[in-house]
Amino acid sequence: MVDIRCREVTFTNIQAILFDKNGTLEDSESHLLLLAKRCARIIDAQIPGTGEPLLMAFGVNNNTLDPAGLISVASRRDTEVAAAAYIAETGRSWHESVSIARSSLDEADRYMGQTASPLFPGSLEVLQKLSQAGLKLGILSAATTKEVREFVKANELSKYIQLSMGVDGGVGKPDPRLFLQACEQLEVESSATLMVGDAIGDMQMARNAGAAGCIGITWINKPDHVKGADVIINQLNEITINA
Repeated sequence: MVDIRCREVTFTNIQAILFDKNGTLEDSESHLLLLAKRCARIIDAQIPGTGEPLLMAFGVNNNTLDPAGLISVASRRDTEVAAAAYIAETGRSWHESVSIARSSLDEADRYMGQTASPLFPGSLEVLQKLSQAGLKLGILSAATTKEVREFVKANELSKYIQLSMGVDGGVGKPDPRLFLQACEQLEVESSATLMVGDAIGDMQMARNAGAAGCIGITWINKPDHVKGADVIINQLNEITINA
């Protein structure tokens, strides 16, 4: 077990750390902004007039992506349902609305290609140090498990990441069962596991699962996005091993 220090807070007897992906390890803002625009454009081509409302729903305003918005923090399933709700307002049946939303997101994904977004600067070095200290490390994301595994592979993180877990239609954030499932797969206790994330949902999920602590990271210095965190940091290298 390891003691972890973040600023003025020390977490003792830690066995594992779970990291969110988008906005925590992965600098995905540009990718998600383009994905939202492309999806809204595809749907608007089929149902004129829906593009702008969809962009707002996705969290895009004046060509800026809200890091706490829908497409930044929600699961793929939740994004589909939200988009389908806007489509249904035009008079389409719910089944047709869901089908249009799903196919449009799939088409936008294909257009964007498989290029992974980069790690935030310094993230790799932090993961290396934590792994070398004997901690079990995992990624617990609202993205699909496939997307998480592709991210790990593209950034050559498999030596450090022992769990690549997303949301594939079952429970999602902020349901604490997701955190407990991750801990079970890592064979650690939730009370000895830290959560590092950039959204309120990460904090709620971990706290309700009895986590050892919640570390909120806000690369853009917006602490209101991680309310409920035990400590808020602006760089991953603020997570240090307490010798």
